[in-house]
Amino acid sequence: MFELIKEDGFNFAFDPKACKKCEGSCCIGESGYIWVTLLEIKTLCESLKISKNEFINKYLIKIGYRYSIKELDFNDGFKCIFFDIDKKCCSVYENRPIQCKKFPFWDYFKNNISEAEKECLGIYRL
Repeated sequence: MFELIKEDGFNFAFDPKACKKCEGSCCIGESGYIWVTLLEIKTLCESLKISKNEFINKYLIKIGYRYSIKELDFNDGFKCIFFDIDKKCCSVYENRPIQCKKFPFWDYFKNNISEAEKECLGIYRL
């Protein structure tokens, strides 16, 4: 039996083992913002051993007063700049933003479970 992750307020659970079969559906597909905080930027700069300015110029876009990770064109859609297509995984996984860590438990999916199911093989309705 596998261990499902549950969060209060969500009518579904998540099986993290599904990620091995998935090949990055949450990192590729439709465009969307991947918000990062200043602390996450600092952590990513340190892990990549680059300056804050270099990191911002190379990996981020500014939307209003916030930063989002860049996306690249990929297969009639998009992919996160940190998604390694060959390895089918995140190249900064240990330091990925909290938004990525919380997936699929995003507020949007509370009322849109069928969309979560399309994007994630690990969703199980409760």
